[in-house]
Amino acid sequence: MAGTASVSGYGACGISNPGYLPATAGAPALFAPPTMPSPSAPPASMFDSVPGYEGTVSGGGGGFLPPPMPSFPVPQPEPGPSQPHWNIPSITEDQAREALTMFVSSKCCYNSAPVKDGVITNMEAFNTYRYRLETYTESRSTEWSHQPYNGQPIDAYSQPPPGPWEIPAKTPSFFRDEKQVIKVPYTSSVKNCHACVGMGRTPCTDCAGSGSKVCWVCNGSGQRLEENRCHHCSGRGRENCNFCHGKGSKECKICHGRRQLLVFINLNVKWTNNTEDYVVEQSSGLHVTNLSGVSGKELFRDTQYMVYPVMGFPDHGVVNAAERLVKDHQVRYSQTSRILQQRQIIELIPITKVTYNWKGNSHMYVVYGNELKVSADNYPATCCCTVM
Repeated sequence: MAGTASVSGYGACGISNPGYLPATAGAPALFAPPTMPSPSAPPASMFDSVPGYEGTVSGGGGGFLPPPMPSFPVPQPEPGPSQPHWNIPSITEDQAREALTMFVSSKCCYNSAPVKDGVITNMEAFNTYRYRLETYTESRSTEWSHQPYNGQPIDAYSQPPPGPWEIPAKTPSFFRDEKQVIKVPYTSSVKNCHACVGMGRTPCTDCAGSGSKVCWVCNGSGQRLEENRCHHCSGRGRENCNFCHGKGSKECKICHGRRQLLVFINLNVKWTNNTEDYVVEQSSGLHVTNLSGVSGKELFRDTQYMVYPVMGFPDHGVVNAAERLVKDHQVRYSQTSRILQQRQIIELIPITKVTYNWKGNSHMYVVYGNELKVSADNYPATCCCTVM
C-alpha cells in the first residue's frame, strides 16, 4: 500500500514527508510530489521590542531616522569671499584647429583634408557658467538581522541600547560617498531558526523531500521493453535524489545546520554627496548634456558647514539658481539626515563656435570644455567603413 514516509531527521518532530513509497516490481510507480516553496522571511514575532527601535523591521524597510535636534547652536552660514574680477577667457585659433585635429584622428571614417585645407573664417564665444551645489549628509537607518549562532555573546536586555544617533561612527573625508554597518549593542538574542523550525535541515526542493525521483531509464514504470524489470532502479521506478543523496532533506541554508540564530539590530550609516548643477542657457547649438562630461575654469569656491547663496556674480541666472538650490538643499536634506558640509562652485565652461571654409562651402563645429572636446555633427569628409 502507498503511505507517507518520514524524512530522515523530521519524523520525531512531527513533520511528515510528502513523498511516496517506492513501487514494487511490476507495479506502477508513483510520481514525485510538487516542489515545496522556499522558506519565508522571518516572522515579525521573531524580533523583540527594543526601546528606541520600535519601528525597526527585517530587510531595512523602516526608512531613515530623522536626526535629533542639536544640543548646541549650529554655526550660521557666512557670505563667501568676494570675487571682484570674473576672468572670462576664450580659446585661440590654434587651439580650435588642434581640437578638430584630435577629434578627426579619433574617428576611423573621418578624412583629415578639411583640417589641413580648411580656412577658419569666424570664431564666436558662447562661454557659459555652471553652478554646482554639493550637500554632504549623514543618514541612519536600522534593520533586524541574523546569522547562525556559534556561541557569540548575548547581550539583549542587559542594559538599554544607545539610540541610533548616539552610536559613534567614523566620518569619512567630506564629499565622498561611504557606507558603514554597525551592530547595535545590547540587542543580540538567540532564536530558533525560522527556516527549518530549529531542526537544522529543510526538505530537499529538488525531490520535494521524498529522497527519490522518477527513474529516467524506465520513466517510472519499473520495467524495460525486453526485460522483466529495470536494472537501473531495480524495478522500483524511482532512484535516489542526487541533490540530497536520498535523505530527503538538506542542511538549512539560513542557520547552516546550527538550528539557532543570533538575532540583532544593525545600524546602517550612509554618507552621501548630494550634487545638483545649474547651467546657464547658451545659443551655440550645443546640447547641455554634452557639458556634463567636461570641466571648466573654476571662478569661485566656497565650503562651509552651510553655505550662503553666492552674491555679486555678474550673471543673474547663477545668483537666482544659487539662492534657490541652497534653500532647497538645506530644507530637503535636514528632514531625514544630518548636513555635515556644503560646497558651492562656479565654473566658466568655454564654448566656441568655429566656422571654416573647405572646397568653397562653409562648415561649423563647436569646441567646449577645458578638455577642448569637439562636436561636429556635419563633418564634411566622412565615409562608411565596412568591417570584413
